[in-house]
Amino acid sequence: MFSTEQACWFIRKVICWRAVASIAWAVLLLPPITAVFVILSRFSLLHPIHTTSECLSLLTSTSAIFSFILLGGVVVMVGFLNLEYYTVIPTIACSKIALFGQLLHPRQFVNSLVHCMMGLIVAWCCTVTTGDRYEMLSYVCVQSDGSSQMCLNEYHLVFLLAGAFVGFSHSLLGVIHNMNYVSFHTVQQYKYLRFKGSLPLVVKCSATQALYSIRNFIVVYFFLGHIPRAWISKTLNLHLNSSVHTLDSIAGLLDLSLLYQLWISATFLLFTWYITLLLFRIFVTEVYSFPVQSSFTEDAHLCLPKVLTDKQPMILKFLAMQDLALLSQRSPSRRCEVFSLSQPGGHPHNWNAISQECLSLLTDLTQRLVVYHDTVATNGRAKSLSAGSERKTSSETSVTSGTEDLMSPRPSVLMKTPASVFARSVVGGPQSPLTAPFTPDLDSPFASPALRRLTAPVEQCSPWYGTVQSPHIMRRAPKLWSTSTDSQGNGSPLSAASVHTSKQETSQPSLLAQFLQNRKEQLPEASSQALFADSQAHIWALEGLSYLVQASFSEDQFGVVQTTLPSILSCMLVLQEAVDRHFKLPHASSKPVRSTSSMGDSTYKTLRFALRATLKTAIYRITTTFGDHLNAVQVSAEHRKRLQQFLEYKE
Repeated sequence: MFSTEQACWFIRKVICWRAVASIAWAVLLLPPITAVFVILSRFSLLHPIHTTSECLSLLTSTSAIFSFILLGGVVVMVGFLNLEYYTVIPTIACSKIALFGQLLHPRQFVNSLVHCMMGLIVAWCCTVTTGDRYEMLSYVCVQSDGSSQMCLNEYHLVFLLAGAFVGFSHSLLGVIHNMNYVSFHTVQQYKYLRFKGSLPLVVKCSATQALYSIRNFIVVYFFLGHIPRAWISKTLNLHLNSSVHTLDSIAGLLDLSLLYQLWISATFLLFTWYITLLLFRIFVTEVYSFPVQSSFTEDAHLCLPKVLTDKQPMILKFLAMQDLALLSQRSPSRRCEVFSLSQPGGHPHNWNAISQECLSLLTDLTQRLVVYHDTVATNGRAKSLSAGSERKTSSETSVTSGTEDLMSPRPSVLMKTPASVFARSVVGGPQSPLTAPFTPDLDSPFASPALRRLTAPVEQCSPWYGTVQSPHIMRRAPKLWSTSTDSQGNGSPLSAASVHTSKQETSQPSLLAQFLQNRKEQLPEASSQALFADSQAHIWALEGLSYLVQASFSEDQFGVVQTTLPSILSCMLVLQEAVDRHFKLPHASSKPVRSTSSMGDSTYKTLRFALRATLKTAIYRITTTFGDHLNAVQVSAEHRKRLQQFLEYKE
């Protein structure tokens, strides 16, 4: 067993240095970005030569150099936060109350506070470079009686508060849009090409988000601006100039020059932070090539078969799976090492370790899908009775159906939101709103009419009231999928009197209970997304296995792959059945619209579709390579029928 220090070698020797390189590039790009900001904030079409020379002199001044130092420190801090908070498995809130809990988490509170301080520092640097009326917090003003005194410069105060507000908004949007999520590109590109291709998106997202943030700040300052203004004035003993309009009034906020300067400054702030985030994503997801085997025992933990079995860190696991997928497609020499036998002994240790880990991942996903489907199917769906109960009369069914429904046991295992398929710990117990099956929103435009009819209350005049139409159907709870757990969940028998009493007690729930229940109900789309949140590893496992099996047809000299070929085919076919069942559920097959106005990576929302396509392609890749030779593979009769459909291209 390897020590913890050996398990974290990748973080120290690879990830940290990649993060340092991304921060260094972000700092190097800071002077040209700042120069563009100064030109945009001070340039005048009426006096282009004068403003250009003024900008050049400002960029070489002592105050500008000091601002560069502060901005460089902010960029380093942003890079450190990216390294601290990044994840390769997105945290998907399956309910509104779960998202609210993420926003109020103490770790997120510290993150928001740090972003507020950094926004304040960047805003101060913007006031220094912008100059004019925004530069100082106080100035000498002349009162009506002719006396001079120090007055508060509200323009400078508004800049500082706007910077803090934009930083706070950026922190909250980072949680909502999963900006700390790092995805891996399917198409491999050089870092420069990726950066160049993403630059227009960064500019667009910075300008758009800055516009929305400044709009929200103006609304907040219009109603609450007098509070910080009065507090600063009293604390610093500064007076208010009565001859000018306050900025928390309509006349003060209609200053177009002020609004433009606020928007340009917020865009500059977000652009520097987004550039740092983009560079971190590009550097940290760069392909890393692991050795397949080593001649030295002390280097065994650096090799691909051992790295694949590591549980932490997750970035190491994902990069290893990515390397396996690329190895299986493009490197014949490394594939020969996978198919090789150990000396002495003649055992295929490399292939056994790699294939077992991939099959373990796929089996885990299959079990997760089966448990999820069973939980959804038994939590509120109409369920058929056994063959023996078909002989019951309608009257017997109407009497016993309610009691049997109450006595039927509910599933004891609720679905976990897959924080990781690799046994990553999940905060919260099984009763967390993140882990329960979702409840469809009947008011949503996505809710089908059949769903509304099924969940509608039964009227007394209806023939369905008090009985059922068929002895084969049992009426259950009014909701198809619900996160609430009641007395029916423990499977204990209840008397008719207790049922009648409980109905009377719960007929008038309190407003607080209704509010909490509505917040706990899961978002239908998020439930399916959370189930496949870590499916990028499964996609690579499918690609790696299928390409290795395909290559083994001509490259496997010792026949090591053929020993596990039945297990591989069975695992893939069982997974395909589970995936097909999942896509028959409501909202599972609806493709979400990808947002192009946020730096949050939304590729995780379509991972289930990519997994389904990759799974079918992987099976076709094997069947087209082996053809009729698969008839000699020992599989079950059902799987043989499925394989025949693939062989005939009917699947």
